[in-house]
Amino acid sequence: MEKDTPNTEDERPTRPKGGDMQENVLPFPRRVVPRRQPVGPNSVVGMLIFVVTELMLFAGFISAFTITRAAYNTWPPIGQPRLPAGETLLNTVALLASGVLLVLAHRSFDKQPARTGRYLLGSLLLGSFFVLFQGAEWVALIREGLTLTSSNHGAFFYLIVGTHGLHAVAAILALSIVYIRFLRGRLQRSTFLATSVFWYFVVGVWPVLYLRVYL
Repeated sequence: MEKDTPNTEDERPTRPKGGDMQENVLPFPRRVVPRRQPVGPNSVVGMLIFVVTELMLFAGFISAFTITRAAYNTWPPIGQPRLPAGETLLNTVALLASGVLLVLAHRSFDKQPARTGRYLLGSLLLGSFFVLFQGAEWVALIREGLTLTSSNHGAFFYLIVGTHGLHAVAAILALSIVYIRFLRGRLQRSTFLATSVFWYFVVGVWPVLYLRVYL
């Protein structure tokens, strides 16, 4: 008598095929990460960061100069020449006018390119005049005995004004490149704006230096 043996093959659960397995798996919902809008062009943002660091540098110079000057009963110290505040005031006006012309150049960049070129050239020439005037002033002061080692007066003057002068020269070189690109029709707005931020820094920080160092 034959015993009934269970048919294991029939009772064994069938494994779904690959296609069926994929259908049974619930897909995970994708997380959509919104894109962050950039604050501005990378060149402009980088220039703004650079300007902030340089403002901190000049703030440190002015603080050290103020503390040192407060220790003297008379300033400049005896035997040291006074700074030409009157002549430098005229030079300051030229620098401020350069900044105004650069603002006008920005405003006419899209609609009136001919005016942009004139404004940009005028700003460049006035900035160059400022640097040349500063150089002539330095030569005259050195002849009068004001040097880096003559006193704290001379040391701080050349440190603060000299550092600003280096920034002015660098900004003028950058403006020259901008002007050349403008003449060739290759000037991008972001490049123009980044260079302008640098020049606005040079123009804006100078009146503070003039009031603290020259007066």
